[in-house]
Amino acid sequence: MIEVHYWPTPNGKKVTILLEELGVPYTIVPVNIGRGDQFKDEFLAISPNNRMPAIIDTEPKRDGSPVSVFESGAILFYLAEKEGRFWPQHDVQAKYEVTQWVVWQMANQGPKFGERGHFSRVPESAGDQTYARRRFNDEVHRLYGVLNNRLYDRRYLAGDEYTIADIASYPWTVSWQQQGIDLAEFPHFKRWFEELSERPAVQRGLAVTAGEPEDPASVTPEEQERRRKILYNQRARPAPSI
Repeated sequence: MIEVHYWPTPNGKKVTILLEELGVPYTIVPVNIGRGDQFKDEFLAISPNNRMPAIIDTEPKRDGSPVSVFESGAILFYLAEKEGRFWPQHDVQAKYEVTQWVVWQMANQGPKFGERGHFSRVPESAGDQTYARRRFNDEVHRLYGVLNNRLYDRRYLAGDEYTIADIASYPWTVSWQQQGIDLAEFPHFKRWFEELSERPAVQRGLAVTAGEPEDPASVTPEEQERRRKILYNQRARPAPSI
């Protein structure tokens, strides 16, 4: 069984989509990132960067002890390798075609799309955000161009086969409208996006929740202040004393 420590963000949905594609049983352990669950000691024990998702495989191959993995890209590699699907293992060129696009997503698409979302939500009281918004709007547009140019002469990001490269990138593009993207400008991406959107496992993976949404009106001013203190302007945590 795979325990998925999860909140329904694009990074979390990469994992649930792959698990649905694989048909592997899993359970959801909610990590409410708005409430600060990612800073709890029990979560940090499996994800020391205080970011979700993370998994615990209670039935790993060749070893009876549970295996924990953090970082969504590493989780995709682990699950695909374990199940022998969506990441070629015996053809080195095919393997690294996939690998480089998963790393591209982790190093480029995810961070830049995330920064765009962050600065689009910063209130005016925080100061002039014009440069940051322009920079990350442009980066998001540029990266859609990278996807579009990659897909003009191949069906999927790594070639003719659907792989974890596609699964990694797709959830970050579901909000293309909010990202200010005109799909008509990126026809090869549009074709890929529409095909993946029709996959039943993709639809199931996107639909995974982590419990009922919280009513903002139920959060007291004291709790709002507590959350602000732990969620924003984070700095290094002190190491535990020996």
